[in-house]
Amino acid sequence: MKDLTGKTAVITGAASGIGFGMAERFAAEGMKIVLADIEETALEQAEKKLRDTGTETLAVITDVSQAESVEALKNATIEHFGAVHLVCNNAGVGSGGPSWQIPLEAWKWVLGVNMWGIIHGIHYFVPLLIEQGEGHVVNTASLAGLISGPLMSPYNASKHAAVAISESLHHELLMTGSAVHTSVLCPGWVNTNIFESERNWLSHLGEKPVNPMGGNLTMGKKILEGGLQPSEVANMVHDAVVNEKFWILTHPEMSTGIVPRFQNAVDGVNPTLSFGELGAGLGSEKS
Repeated sequence: MKDLTGKTAVITGAASGIGFGMAERFAAEGMKIVLADIEETALEQAEKKLRDTGTETLAVITDVSQAESVEALKNATIEHFGAVHLVCNNAGVGSGGPSWQIPLEAWKWVLGVNMWGIIHGIHYFVPLLIEQGEGHVVNTASLAGLISGPLMSPYNASKHAAVAISESLHHELLMTGSAVHTSVLCPGWVNTNIFESERNWLSHLGEKPVNPMGGNLTMGKKILEGGLQPSEVANMVHDAVVNEKFWILTHPEMSTGIVPRFQNAVDGVNPTLSFGELGAGLGSEKS
């Protein structure tokens, strides 16, 4: 989509981080913005900030892990704006630690938001895009969707799923002759609050585990503070949408582990660990 003016974007995980960065970027292009997030106070603040710039905005509290919540988001969007053209399935959370020690509830939390959130977004929005003959889907994965570092198994699994689903969708849209396009966002270090994503723990999963993110949170937060700003990532997403690019890799210097990883598989060599893989787990989206 070359001309975004007057069109509608739906962004999940939009109250902060990369999600809000995308909201601001596409609002600057004259788009109407639907902000979806589970964090009510932050969502209200994000909505006010955009409205103060003159942007036509709708905020919808949404739990992307629940199909009925995403269906309600779709219905609210159509009722309010009449159409949708850009869907950014961006909401995400993280959990860490040795794979065998991570509580099952934490696995369900991460996969529910990061993987099922994308599945639900595709299920409810892509048919609308196909029917109108125009649109773009951006799914937020991570560099952790291309290489697998230690101590982030649920996150890695969810982000690999995000990449695989996005690739399948890309091929399916081409095969059917659709004018709808897909991008997958694979960020590395970005200055967000991903290490505080447990604030949005889903109550239906029961009691929140102690430190569901695992690891040294203080060190992780410090690393992310030196990462890209969400606005920088949002510029890359905008470029991908208007130029119909599939891959959005924000950190070329951290992508060096991708080729050796797959070459090891081709050669039958056991996995090795690179700098890129150590940093992949810090790729972050909404939070």
